[in-house]
Amino acid sequence: MKETSIATMNLGGNFHGSLFDMVLNAGIIVQLVLLLLFIFSVVSWAIILMKYVALRKINKENDRFLDVYMKGAKLSEIYPESKKMKHSTLAGVFNSGYKELVKIARSVQETSTGKATADAPLANLEIGAIDNVERSLNRACTLEAAKLETALGFLATTGSASPFVGLFGTVWGIMDTFKSIGARGSATLAVVAPGISEALVATAAGLAAAIPAVIFYNFYLNKVKGMTAEMEGFSSELINIIERFYVRK
Repeated sequence: MKETSIATMNLGGNFHGSLFDMVLNAGIIVQLVLLLLFIFSVVSWAIILMKYVALRKINKENDRFLDVYMKGAKLSEIYPESKKMKHSTLAGVFNSGYKELVKIARSVQETSTGKATADAPLANLEIGAIDNVERSLNRACTLEAAKLETALGFLATTGSASPFVGLFGTVWGIMDTFKSIGARGSATLAVVAPGISEALVATAAGLAAAIPAVIFYNFYLNKVKGMTAEMEGFSSELINIIERFYVRK
Protein backbone atom coordinates (compact mmCIF):
# COMPACT_ATOMS: atom_id res chain seq x y z
CA MET A 1 0.00 0.00 0.00
CA LYS A 2 1.13 3.57 -0.62
CA GLU A 3 2.62 5.47 2.30
CA THR A 4 0.21 8.32 1.59
CA SER A 5 -2.71 5.93 2.05
CA ILE A 6 -1.27 4.45 5.25
CA ALA A 7 -0.78 7.95 6.63
CA THR A 8 -4.50 8.56 6.54
CA MET A 9 -5.18 5.70 9.01
CA ASN A 10 -4.77 5.65 12.80
CA LEU A 11 -3.58 2.68 14.82
CA GLY A 12 -7.14 1.50 15.41
CA GLY A 13 -7.66 1.07 11.68
CA ASN A 14 -10.09 3.99 11.17
CA PHE A 15 -9.74 5.74 7.82
CA HIS A 16 -9.84 9.53 8.09
CA GLY A 17 -9.20 10.50 4.46
CA SER A 18 -11.53 13.07 2.91
CA LEU A 19 -12.94 12.69 -0.59
CA PHE A 20 -10.31 15.10 -1.90
CA ASP A 21 -7.56 13.08 -0.18
CA MET A 22 -8.86 9.86 -1.72
CA VAL A 23 -8.74 11.40 -5.18
CA LEU A 24 -5.19 12.65 -4.62
CA ASN A 25 -4.05 9.29 -3.23
CA ALA A 26 -5.63 7.25 -6.02
CA GLY A 27 -3.52 5.68 -8.73
CA ILE A 28 -2.82 7.50 -12.00
CA ILE A 29 -5.32 5.40 -13.98
CA VAL A 30 -8.11 6.09 -11.48
CA GLN A 31 -7.26 9.79 -11.51
CA LEU A 32 -7.43 9.84 -15.33
CA VAL A 33 -10.82 8.10 -15.16
CA LEU A 34 -12.04 10.68 -12.64
CA LEU A 35 -10.78 13.51 -14.86
CA LEU A 36 -12.63 12.05 -17.86
CA LEU A 37 -15.83 11.70 -15.84
CA PHE A 38 -15.44 15.26 -14.57
CA ILE A 39 -15.21 16.50 -18.18
CA PHE A 40 -18.29 14.45 -19.11
CA SER A 41 -20.19 15.92 -16.19
CA VAL A 42 -19.21 19.54 -16.91
CA VAL A 43 -20.11 19.26 -20.60
CA SER A 44 -23.39 17.52 -19.74
CA TRP A 45 -24.43 20.26 -17.33
CA ALA A 46 -23.47 22.91 -19.89
CA ILE A 47 -25.72 21.18 -22.45
CA ILE A 48 -28.53 20.85 -19.90
CA LEU A 49 -28.44 24.57 -19.10
CA MET A 50 -28.11 25.65 -22.75
CA LYS A 51 -31.02 23.41 -23.75
CA TYR A 52 -33.16 24.88 -20.99
CA VAL A 53 -32.49 28.42 -22.20
CA ALA A 54 -32.96 27.47 -25.88
CA LEU A 55 -36.25 25.62 -25.35
CA ARG A 56 -37.56 28.47 -23.24
CA LYS A 57 -36.85 30.93 -26.06
CA ILE A 58 -38.46 28.59 -28.61
CA ASN A 59 -41.62 28.18 -26.53
CA LYS A 60 -41.87 31.92 -26.00
CA GLU A 61 -41.50 32.73 -29.72
CA ASN A 62 -43.84 29.89 -30.72
CA ASP A 63 -46.54 31.47 -28.56
CA ARG A 64 -45.86 34.86 -30.17
CA PHE A 65 -46.02 33.34 -33.65
CA LEU A 66 -49.29 31.53 -32.97
CA ASP A 67 -50.77 34.80 -31.73
CA VAL A 68 -49.72 36.55 -34.96
CA TYR A 69 -50.88 33.58 -37.03
CA MET A 70 -54.34 33.49 -35.46
CA LYS A 71 -54.82 37.24 -35.92
CA GLY A 72 -53.48 37.37 -39.51
CA ALA A 73 -56.03 37.57 -42.31
CA LYS A 74 -53.57 36.61 -45.06
CA LEU A 75 -50.41 34.55 -45.22
CA SER A 76 -48.62 37.50 -46.79
CA GLU A 77 -49.35 39.53 -43.64
CA ILE A 78 -47.99 36.83 -41.35
CA TYR A 79 -44.74 36.26 -43.24
CA PRO A 80 -42.97 39.58 -42.39
CA GLU A 81 -43.65 39.05 -38.70
CA SER A 82 -42.58 35.41 -38.77
CA LYS A 83 -39.17 36.35 -40.20
CA LYS A 84 -38.45 38.28 -36.99
CA MET A 85 -38.84 35.15 -34.84
CA LYS A 86 -35.49 33.44 -35.36
CA HIS A 87 -35.95 30.88 -32.57
CA SER A 88 -39.52 29.79 -33.31
CA THR A 89 -39.79 26.32 -34.84
CA LEU A 90 -43.33 27.03 -36.05
CA ALA A 91 -42.21 30.24 -37.73
CA GLY A 92 -39.40 28.32 -39.44
CA VAL A 93 -41.87 25.76 -40.80
CA PHE A 94 -44.27 28.49 -41.92
CA ASN A 95 -41.51 30.44 -43.67
CA SER A 96 -40.40 27.39 -45.60
CA GLY A 97 -43.94 26.59 -46.76
CA TYR A 98 -44.73 30.18 -47.65
CA LYS A 99 -41.54 30.62 -49.68
CA GLU A 100 -42.36 27.47 -51.65
CA LEU A 101 -45.90 28.74 -52.22
CA VAL A 102 -44.63 32.09 -53.51
CA LYS A 103 -42.11 30.33 -55.74
CA ILE A 104 -44.91 28.25 -57.29
CA ALA A 105 -47.10 31.34 -57.76
CA ARG A 106 -44.28 33.14 -59.59
CA SER A 107 -43.69 30.12 -61.78
CA VAL A 108 -47.38 29.97 -62.69
CA GLN A 109 -47.46 33.70 -63.44
CA GLU A 110 -44.34 33.47 -65.58
CA THR A 111 -45.87 30.59 -67.57
CA SER A 112 -49.11 32.46 -68.20
CA THR A 113 -47.81 36.00 -68.78
CA GLY A 114 -44.18 35.42 -69.70
CA LYS A 115 -42.99 37.55 -66.77
CA ALA A 116 -42.98 37.01 -63.02
CA THR A 117 -43.29 39.78 -60.41
CA ALA A 118 -42.20 39.85 -56.80
CA ASP A 119 -45.81 40.07 -55.60
CA ALA A 120 -47.26 37.28 -57.70
CA PRO A 121 -50.85 36.42 -56.61
CA LEU A 122 -51.23 33.23 -54.61
CA ALA A 123 -54.80 32.50 -55.68
CA ASN A 124 -55.87 30.04 -58.41
CA LEU A 125 -52.97 27.64 -57.98
CA GLU A 126 -53.09 24.10 -59.32
CA ILE A 127 -53.79 21.23 -56.93
CA GLY A 128 -50.34 19.82 -57.74
CA ALA A 129 -48.82 22.82 -55.95
CA ILE A 130 -49.98 21.32 -52.66
CA ASP A 131 -47.56 18.40 -53.03
CA ASN A 132 -44.58 20.73 -53.43
CA VAL A 133 -45.61 22.81 -50.43
CA GLU A 134 -46.20 19.69 -48.35
CA ARG A 135 -42.74 18.35 -49.17
CA SER A 136 -41.23 21.69 -48.24
CA LEU A 137 -43.09 21.69 -44.91
CA ASN A 138 -42.02 18.12 -44.14
CA ARG A 139 -38.41 18.99 -44.91
CA ALA A 140 -38.64 22.04 -42.64
CA CYS A 141 -40.12 19.93 -39.82
CA THR A 142 -37.26 17.45 -40.14
CA LEU A 143 -34.64 20.21 -40.05
CA GLU A 144 -36.22 21.94 -37.06
CA ALA A 145 -36.48 18.63 -35.19
CA ALA A 146 -32.79 17.95 -35.93
CA LYS A 147 -31.89 21.36 -34.47
CA LEU A 148 -33.90 20.60 -31.34
CA GLU A 149 -32.07 17.31 -30.87
CA THR A 150 -28.62 18.90 -31.20
CA ALA A 151 -26.26 17.80 -28.37
CA LEU A 152 -28.81 15.41 -26.86
CA GLY A 153 -26.68 12.57 -28.20
CA PHE A 154 -23.89 13.58 -25.83
CA LEU A 155 -26.26 13.31 -22.87
CA ALA A 156 -27.29 9.84 -24.04
CA THR A 157 -23.64 8.80 -24.41
CA THR A 158 -22.75 10.18 -20.98
CA GLY A 159 -25.71 8.42 -19.39
CA SER A 160 -24.85 5.05 -20.89
CA ALA A 161 -21.04 5.13 -20.84
CA SER A 162 -20.17 6.94 -17.58
CA PRO A 163 -21.13 4.07 -15.21
CA PHE A 164 -18.92 1.69 -17.18
CA VAL A 165 -16.04 4.17 -17.26
CA GLY A 166 -16.36 4.56 -13.49
CA LEU A 167 -16.53 0.79 -13.06
CA PHE A 168 -13.33 0.45 -15.07
CA GLY A 169 -11.62 2.88 -12.70
CA THR A 170 -12.92 0.95 -9.70
CA VAL A 171 -11.75 -2.42 -11.04
CA TRP A 172 -8.34 -1.00 -11.85
CA GLY A 173 -8.05 0.56 -8.40
CA ILE A 174 -9.00 -2.70 -6.69
CA MET A 175 -6.48 -4.59 -8.80
CA ASP A 176 -3.82 -2.10 -7.73
CA THR A 177 -4.89 -2.49 -4.09
CA PHE A 178 -4.60 -6.28 -4.16
CA LYS A 179 -1.24 -5.99 -5.86
CA SER A 180 -0.04 -3.82 -2.97
CA ILE A 181 -1.51 -6.32 -0.47
CA GLY A 182 0.43 -9.13 -2.14
CA ALA A 183 3.65 -7.14 -1.97
CA ARG A 184 3.13 -6.38 1.75
CA GLY A 185 1.88 -9.82 2.71
CA SER A 186 -0.82 -8.22 4.88
CA ALA A 187 -4.58 -8.17 4.27
CA THR A 188 -6.07 -6.51 7.35
CA LEU A 189 -9.09 -4.24 6.95
CA ALA A 190 -6.98 -1.25 7.94
CA VAL A 191 -4.67 -1.96 5.00
CA VAL A 192 -7.38 -2.82 2.45
CA ALA A 193 -9.99 -0.16 3.25
CA PRO A 194 -8.15 2.96 1.99
CA GLY A 195 -7.36 1.48 -1.42
CA ILE A 196 -10.86 0.06 -1.89
CA SER A 197 -12.51 3.36 -0.91
CA GLU A 198 -10.29 5.24 -3.35
CA ALA A 199 -11.27 2.83 -6.12
CA LEU A 200 -14.99 3.10 -5.33
CA VAL A 201 -14.82 6.87 -5.81
CA ALA A 202 -14.62 6.18 -9.55
CA THR A 203 -17.93 4.28 -9.50
CA ALA A 204 -19.57 7.07 -7.53
CA ALA A 205 -18.23 9.64 -10.00
CA GLY A 206 -19.55 7.60 -12.92
CA LEU A 207 -23.03 7.49 -11.42
CA ALA A 208 -22.88 11.20 -10.54
CA ALA A 209 -22.17 11.99 -14.20
CA ALA A 210 -24.68 9.50 -15.62
CA ILE A 211 -27.78 10.12 -13.50
CA PRO A 212 -28.38 13.81 -14.41
CA ALA A 213 -27.53 13.07 -18.06
CA VAL A 214 -30.12 10.28 -18.26
CA ILE A 215 -32.81 12.28 -16.46
CA PHE A 216 -32.44 15.40 -18.59
CA TYR A 217 -31.96 13.43 -21.82
CA ASN A 218 -35.36 11.80 -21.34
CA PHE A 219 -36.89 15.10 -20.24
CA TYR A 220 -35.64 17.03 -23.26
CA LEU A 221 -36.38 14.16 -25.64
CA ASN A 222 -40.03 14.25 -24.57
CA LYS A 223 -40.03 18.03 -25.07
CA VAL A 224 -38.59 17.60 -28.58
CA LYS A 225 -41.20 14.97 -29.43
CA GLY A 226 -43.95 17.31 -28.28
CA MET A 227 -42.59 20.18 -30.37
CA THR A 228 -42.19 17.90 -33.39
CA ALA A 229 -45.81 16.80 -33.07
CA GLU A 230 -46.82 20.46 -32.79
CA MET A 231 -44.92 21.28 -36.01
CA GLU A 232 -46.51 18.38 -37.86
CA GLY A 233 -49.98 19.45 -36.72
CA PHE A 234 -49.30 23.02 -37.79
CA SER A 235 -48.07 21.82 -41.20
CA SER A 236 -51.27 19.85 -41.75
CA GLU A 237 -53.36 22.86 -40.80
CA LEU A 238 -51.39 25.14 -43.12
CA ILE A 239 -51.83 22.70 -46.01
CA ASN A 240 -55.59 22.70 -45.41
CA ILE A 241 -55.69 26.50 -45.43
CA ILE A 242 -53.70 26.71 -48.67
CA GLU A 243 -55.91 24.11 -50.32
CA ARG A 244 -59.08 25.86 -49.16
CA PHE A 245 -58.21 29.45 -50.15
CA TYR A 246 -55.43 29.37 -52.74
CA VAL A 247 -56.01 26.29 -54.91
CA ARG A 248 -58.19 26.42 -57.99
CA LYS A 249 -61.32 24.27 -57.59
